[in-house]
Amino acid sequence: MLRALTGALRLPRPWRPLQTRSCASDGAAGDPEIQVRVLAGPDQGITEILMNRPSARNALGNVLVRELLEALARLREDQQVRVLLFRSGVKGVFCAGADLKEREQMSEAEVGIFVQRLRGLMNEIAAFPAPTIAAMDGFALGGGLELALACDLRVAAASSAVMGLIETTRGLLPGAGVALAKELIFTGRRLSGAQAQALGLVNHTVPQNEEGNAAYHRARALAQEILPQAPIAVRLGKVAIDRGMDVDIASGMAIEGICYAQNIPTQDRLEGMAAFREKRPPRFVGK
Repeated sequence: MLRALTGALRLPRPWRPLQTRSCASDGAAGDPEIQVRVLAGPDQGITEILMNRPSARNALGNVLVRELLEALARLREDQQVRVLLFRSGVKGVFCAGADLKEREQMSEAEVGIFVQRLRGLMNEIAAFPAPTIAAMDGFALGGGLELALACDLRVAAASSAVMGLIETTRGLLPGAGVALAKELIFTGRRLSGAQAQALGLVNHTVPQNEEGNAAYHRARALAQEILPQAPIAVRLGKVAIDRGMDVDIASGMAIEGICYAQNIPTQDRLEGMAAFREKRPPRFVGK
């Protein structure tokens, strides 16, 4: 058990900077469907994945899913990523769910393979080592809501964000992500951002602005609150919570102890103690 848990988090490696880039689509035709943005200045440490497939309202098709998986594989190796923020470049929508037009052209075998890849995407988001935030300024339906639920934190516009696990209204089943209340799945009901917060599905709601990106700005402010914290301790805290949620209290305490033991030899722990003693803000470096 100790070996398995201590392998759950890779401690920082020497820094290799990640360049801001777009993920290329299949072939020469077509624009990339996501962009990876590494923020600078006071936002250094925040990386954004911008979904930008306006023709299909960011529906999860083969190309978009592949580009997301490729981006996550790169980003999880970059210790400079302290917070990963998912947002939309399409006004009025976060992600409309699975691309049903594309799926209609698939054979049954191809559908099965795609659903497995979609499930794998949700697992990769949930297992991402740094905190993840979904900024929902518009519709997040079906797989789009599941993508948001795979993130650690969610921010939604109170009125323009519309959420629902609507697969049953299309004769389908939710196939990935975190389990929600059966009522939402059985009924396919859609919720506003305010209703979702009342049910505990999102952490924060904000009134929408004229630009249609109020949730993004609140999510970015939330990410800025995470940035000053010791990054190794934050990542280990995520492991302790995620692994401890599904076990009994004794096992949960053991997991917490293993995570704490990994944090003891870090420079950041010593820096935090020194800063407290010297009555100054800590300067954490992720080592």
